Amino acid sequence: MLRIEHYSKTYPGGKKAVDDLSIHVRPGTIYGFIGHNGAGKTTTLRACAGVMDFTEGTITIDGHDIQKDPVGAKRVTAFLPDNPDLYEFMKGIDYLNFIADLYDIPAQQRTAEIARVSDAFELTGSLGSPIGSYSHGMRQKLALISAFIRHPRLLILDEPFVGLDPSASHIMKGFLAELCRGGAAVFFSTHVLEVAEKLCDEIAILKDGRLVKCGPTAALVGDSSLESVFLELEGER
Repeated sequence: MLRIEHYSKTYPGGKKAVDDLSIHVRPGTIYGFIGHNGAGKTTTLRACAGVMDFTEGTITIDGHDIQKDPVGAKRVTAFLPDNPDLYEFMKGIDYLNFIADLYDIPAQQRTAEIARVSDAFELTGSLGSPIGSYSHGMRQKLALISAFIRHPRLLILDEPFVGLDPSASHIMKGFLAELCRGGAAVFFSTHVLEVAEKLCDEIAILKDGRLVKCGPTAALVGDSSLESVFLELEGER
């Protein structure tokens, strides 16, 4: 579903944020991407989403090269940054319909999906209010709803659990599993290692821009814990 091959990103001034990264996220997989602050996670996610340019390596999503066929890649992808930018002057329902228009979701389908996902996140009663009046958690829920109603082939999330209460986090996990059962894939970064260990089928650990460990979660963790593995690798600076 997502194939990153020899991807590198060097910023002006010569700082290499990511160095020769290769990852394959298969359909039906929840793939965790972890590392310390500044390790290159967000840079990579933004490149996969097509919102950050790069000159080294290739990234393909469901067969679409993000540089050669950006529209094709973006049509099958949903990306939520750690702090989604939403149009505060819009009502929640207007924003969801705006997203549905962008992705050509038929009227009957969007109505049903907006109702289903908004009800699950307990946000339906607030969709008639301006987004500017929403709390951080409500905005995060709205952004998630806008992604789930699209049924993307690849869902990219940057720190998705920030701002969500335990109930909303549980609901989100259910929708992630539903996506994967349908053959989609999820690629997300998180600092919540306990959640990553329980939720992810596979995990990649990035350190100073380089991939230091990856594979099935059970094999990577072994008889230890993801936290122990991560801290051991961090100690090898």
